[in-house]
Amino acid sequence: MAVLTVSPAAVLLLFVTLAATYVLVRRRLQTTTSATQAAKVERDEHSKIRHPPAEPSQLGGTLAAALPDSVTLPDARPAFKSAVNKYWAQQECEVTPSCVVRPRNAEELSKAVTIIKREYDGQASKREPTGNRSGTSSTLFAIRSGGHSPVAGAASVEGGVLIDLGGLNEVCPSEDGHSVSIGAGAKWMDVSKVLDQRDLAVVGGRNSAVGVGGLTLGGGLSFFTPRYGLVCSNIISYQVILASGTIVTADATNNPNLWRALKGGSNNFGIVTQLTARSFPTSKIWSGFLYLPSFQASKVLACFHESVDVPQSTGVTGTKPDIHAAGPIACFTYVHQLGIQAISVNIVYTAPPDKEGQWPEYWQRSPFSRLWRLWSTCVTRTLTSATDELNILNPPGKRQSFATTTIKNDQATLAAAHEAYASAILAFRKANVKNLVFTLVLQPFPSSVSQNDCPLPLGLNHDASGAALVNVSFTVNWPLAKDDETVKALTRLATEEIDDFASANGTGHRYRYLNYCAEWQRPFEGYGVENLAFLRDVSARYDPDGLFQKGCPGGFKLWETDN
Repeated sequence: MAVLTVSPAAVLLLFVTLAATYVLVRRRLQTTTSATQAAKVERDEHSKIRHPPAEPSQLGGTLAAALPDSVTLPDARPAFKSAVNKYWAQQECEVTPSCVVRPRNAEELSKAVTIIKREYDGQASKREPTGNRSGTSSTLFAIRSGGHSPVAGAASVEGGVLIDLGGLNEVCPSEDGHSVSIGAGAKWMDVSKVLDQRDLAVVGGRNSAVGVGGLTLGGGLSFFTPRYGLVCSNIISYQVILASGTIVTADATNNPNLWRALKGGSNNFGIVTQLTARSFPTSKIWSGFLYLPSFQASKVLACFHESVDVPQSTGVTGTKPDIHAAGPIACFTYVHQLGIQAISVNIVYTAPPDKEGQWPEYWQRSPFSRLWRLWSTCVTRTLTSATDELNILNPPGKRQSFATTTIKNDQATLAAAHEAYASAILAFRKANVKNLVFTLVLQPFPSSVSQNDCPLPLGLNHDASGAALVNVSFTVNWPLAKDDETVKALTRLATEEIDDFASANGTGHRYRYLNYCAEWQRPFEGYGVENLAFLRDVSARYDPDGLFQKGCPGGFKLWETDN
């Protein structure tokens, strides 16, 4: 790093910036800030009224009689409250189901689905035919894997049955090391902790607390995506409970259309209880964050554009792509409590560097190595350690919201995204949203995402121009329920500003990454007409009565109406 000659005023500015950014990072790592305390106070107040003793619903009573060891009713207050509070986003903890079903195996879940389907069929006269999303839904149940979605009702249900897959969390590597069987209720930390001990890995989540089932069914981005594609591209087979209660296997030979539909089709076809993923040898990886002051924003945007413009290359035109280089994740964060903005960039190389203590050659040659920064956390570490670092930056206990879009890697459009972020900060200040943390995240979609033995139904294709694609997302957290609608409205406005600019300049893309979508977004429309028709055909075949469209309306459905 070059030696800088600066004035006393500049030294003072640097000191203030360093101190403020240090406080920012400490704030993000700690779990006892005033914002979190405020959220706890509100959470405790809600808990007094959210989980009162109650008579079980008729459906809950039937399930409890059939599965007495796997069903928790509201009158079992401590156990029921604990089960309901196991969500990342605080607003999801404030939804009260009639009972919680935590199956111990696929057979128990099959029995539960059969009972729920019987109830659903009994309400048939109240529903419109499958394919018409505007009819009355039954809202009988929801499915929770890791509970990490902030979308209202995605994995929670008011007055219905919560199916909690948390008991299906086994991780079993094959003897030959080529695959691993994973319970759909596992979290990625469960997977990496087992595989780290065997010097193995799978293409999995980058946040250790995210659930395996939800991430995989939405597509799934990974540190290993440049090398192997999306998470869903590496699933050899799924075990699925259909609406009839039948347990089936979906793979390249058995139910191949269902296998393909599950690669991004979310919870629209059945309940995945187990999946088998390809595994591969790996040792420790090199990863961490670069922390920079906010006045580096324009340089970070330029570095991001330059590094993504030659995807996974070593920085020299014509060289072979470096499959170990994960795309940079550039984060621009505003912290209301401190009144500051700061920048962090996550960089990863999925193999240890040649020389201990040095950056891998790819990142040494990247423009990010030339950026002046406050400090970095980049070290050689286990995959579990790398994913824990992303998890600890945004712990549970706060209200959360996402929104996303996709653009081409165009400098003007990247700048417009940052301008929308800056405008939103002014709007949040004007609205006086207390203790808000608002982050703009930029990350590339590597060209490898469309490389797959089984064509994905995502429509995530790079166009004839060859321009790289960039995922733009907002992640927001705040403590108070009174600000919910304001936060969501302003986040939507910022997202639509980016879409408007990209549309006007021909730099947009229809794809929306399902796992980052807000509830008002329609990710399946972004998959394209043919892919949406394919997914609907599979749904009609495997769930002809629409149990997973009407009886489980949470999340993103294949038949949606505009908000």
